[in-house]
Amino acid sequence: MKRSPSHHFSRSSQAGFTLIEIMMVVMIIGLLAGVAAYNMGGNIGVAQDTKIRSDIQTIQTQLMVYESMNGFAPSSEQGLKALVQAPSSSPAPRNWRQLMKEVPLDPWGMEYQYVAPGRRNADSYDIFSAGKDRTPGTDDDQGNWKR
Repeated sequence: MKRSPSHHFSRSSQAGFTLIEIMMVVMIIGLLAGVAAYNMGGNIGVAQDTKIRSDIQTIQTQLMVYESMNGFAPSSEQGLKALVQAPSSSPAPRNWRQLMKEVPLDPWGMEYQYVAPGRRNADSYDIFSAGKDRTPGTDDDQGNWKR
């Protein structure tokens, strides 16, 4: 017995999903995505803190190399750019060498702040991220000092 093409067509038109079913699936996916994003919220803060500590440690290491080669750390005016390109202002380094390809940015895309002599480390320098608010000198700053 052969089936007619019209019978086959009517059967396949009934095999699809209804609008209600599709909306329910989309709502469930949205709910799961929201729960996942909420649960990862705390991990993002930990990752940002870890990146800041790692970046500052890397910068400090390169500043120690700079200081051992030249007898002094860059001035506040020269900043961390002195690790990437030769400073044109005083004090002029006697043995300058490029120590970093580029200075990393903090998790919010801002440059790390460098102050020499430091306000919190008066005998050396401060390196810090201005934090989420991107404003230096506020409570969310994180740097090479003990809290």
